[in-house]
Amino acid sequence: METFLRLFGISSNDNRIDQATGLTEKQKRLVQNTWAVVRKDEVGSGIAVMTAFFNKYPETQRQFSAFKDIPLNELPNNKRFQAHCTSVITALSNVIDSLHDPGLMEASLIGLAERHKKRGQRKVEFQNLKDVILEVLHQALRKQFTPEVTEAWDKTLNAVFTKIYQVYAV
Repeated sequence: METFLRLFGISSNDNRIDQATGLTEKQKRLVQNTWAVVRKDEVGSGIAVMTAFFNKYPETQRQFSAFKDIPLNELPNNKRFQAHCTSVITALSNVIDSLHDPGLMEASLIGLAERHKKRGQRKVEFQNLKDVILEVLHQALRKQFTPEVTEAWDKTLNAVFTKIYQVYAV
């Protein structure tokens, strides 16, 4: 039966929930497959996320000394901004790539959260970023951002940000 199901892209493991992430195997694949579309243009995707973030939460831009005084419409051409945007997408890519290795994912997230906490970033800014990431994904993926994909991404980001928030709780 398993062989028959695999012919249709279905596996009995698809609905098994990974206790570490709360995601099913199918949800992990949905996230990784849709992320592959976004990561094709790391700079452009990062710019989309960060400009949406600064547009929605303008006070956040002032926390970045390298580009705090640059008008929002000029940021996409600023190389330091582009470099930061790429690092945001790279960090997300590392997390998504390690969905099947929760220990590695956790270690990456703890390091990321500790660095940002030392710089004075707050938990609320991570929550705001999470919301913006979902909005940008929806805009970028359009029809591919089905309710099933939306649920998978929401669960993924909840798992990711829950781990980040644990660092802020200490």
